[in-house]
Amino acid sequence: MTGKELDPDRARAARDVARMHPTMVALVLGVPTAAAAALVWWLVGPGTAVLMVLAAVLFGGWTMLRKRKH
Repeated sequence: MTGKELDPDRARAARDVARMHPTMVALVLGVPTAAAAALVWWLVGPGTAVLMVLAAVLFGGWTMLRKRKH
């Protein structure tokens, strides 16, 4: 493998795991986001933390729903 390219078989396997275990994927991605939001809430304020979580949810949804160009 060159650079950071993924082997097609590994990419397919990761996609299959995500489809079979969506709760696990949500937890793996959600816990760091919640921790970052709590830190921002404490340091900056609740408004910024809410905007950060909203942006993360929108970006994640867009990333999951966009069509692949290949």
